[in-house]
Amino acid sequence: MSEILDRARDQPVRAGIVDCDIHPTMRSKKELDPWLPERWREHLAEYGAQVRIPFTSGTQYPKSAPATARRDAWPPSGGPPGSDLAFMREQLLDANDIAWGVLAPLSAAARNTDLGAAYCNAVNEWQIENWVKPEPRLRACVTVAQDDAALAVAEIEHRAGDPNFVQILLPSKTTEPLGRKRYWPIFAGACAAKLPVAVHVNSVGGGYASTAGGWPSFYLQDHHLNVHSFQAQIASLVLEGVFEHHPGLKMVMIEGGFAWLPMLAWRLDKAWERMRDEVPECRRPPSEYIREHLWFTTQPMEEPEQPEHLRDTIDWIGWDKIMFATDYPHWDYDDPRTAFPIRLSNAEHSTVFRDNACGLYGLA
Repeated sequence: MSEILDRARDQPVRAGIVDCDIHPTMRSKKELDPWLPERWREHLAEYGAQVRIPFTSGTQYPKSAPATARRDAWPPSGGPPGSDLAFMREQLLDANDIAWGVLAPLSAAARNTDLGAAYCNAVNEWQIENWVKPEPRLRACVTVAQDDAALAVAEIEHRAGDPNFVQILLPSKTTEPLGRKRYWPIFAGACAAKLPVAVHVNSVGGGYASTAGGWPSFYLQDHHLNVHSFQAQIASLVLEGVFEHHPGLKMVMIEGGFAWLPMLAWRLDKAWERMRDEVPECRRPPSEYIREHLWFTTQPMEEPEQPEHLRDTIDWIGWDKIMFATDYPHWDYDDPRTAFPIRLSNAEHSTVFRDNACGLYGLA
C-alpha cells in the first residue's frame, strides 16, 4: 500500500492517453472571416462583440501570466500560446503520446445572440478546418450561443452525426443557472444528438463576479472561486429536475477540480431529506443523480496533505467518472507523468487516462 500512496513523480505514462482539455487559440480574429457572413464581419469591425463583461476591452483585472499560459508555450513562429498546431504537436501531442485530444475553445458569448450564434458557427468551422482535419488526433466541441436555446439547438442539430465533434461546450457562468427551463431545449438536443454537454469554468465573459459578494482582490481568489460556479450549476441541474426529465443526459465538468463534490452531495442530500416537497422534480437523493450523470476532468486536481484522502475521494465519486486533462497551454498545465499525487495501478491509470474518455466520447 505504501508504494501505491507514494507521490507519483515521473510515473511512467502508458501509450495512447486522452487529453480532455486542450485550448486552441487564434492568431487573429481574422481567422474566423472565412466562415462569418459579411454582415457580422462589418458589425465586429464597427461595434465589437459586446461580450458580457462590464468593460469595453480586456478582462476584469490582470492575469498572473500573459494569456494565462506557461512561459514555454509561446510558438517560435509567433502568435499566442495554443495558436500553432505544429508546436502543439511537438510540445503536447507527441511529447505525451496523446492518442486523442479534445479541443475547448474559450470564446466569450456576445450579448447579441444572433451574432453569438454566427460567431459560434464560425468557431466550430475553424476548429475543424484549422485543427481537426490537419491533425486526426484532435476532436472538437460544439460551441453554442446558449442564451438563445433555439439558435443553440440549430447548431447542435447541424453538427449532430459529425464524428469530428464529441461534446457541446457551455460556460460555467451563464445568464441564469443551467437548471432553468430556458436551457432545457439544449439538453434535449444534446440527448437527441447523443453528445455529452461539457461545462468549462470561465472567469471572463460571464458578466458576473466570482463571489456572491463582488469582485475579489486577487487572481488567486478568482482562480479558486471558479469552483463555486460549478457547485451552483450542479445544484440547479439536480434540484430543478434536468436529469429526471433528460435521463440520457451526460455532463462533463472541466477545469474545476472534484474533491469538493462529496461534501456538496452530502449537503444536498441532507437538505433534500427535509425539503424535498419544494423540489418535486428531484425525485431521488441528489447524490444519485450526481453519480449517474456527471464526469470530471483532473486539472486542476486538489492535492490533500494525506495523499490517501484523494484516493478516498475518487473512490466515492467513482473511478469511472474521472478523466485526465492537461489544460494546455495554460500556466497550470498538468504533465501526465506528475499530475497525480498518488501512484496509480495499471487498471486505474488506464481508466482515468484513456478508457473513461474513450467510452464517453466514442473514441476508438
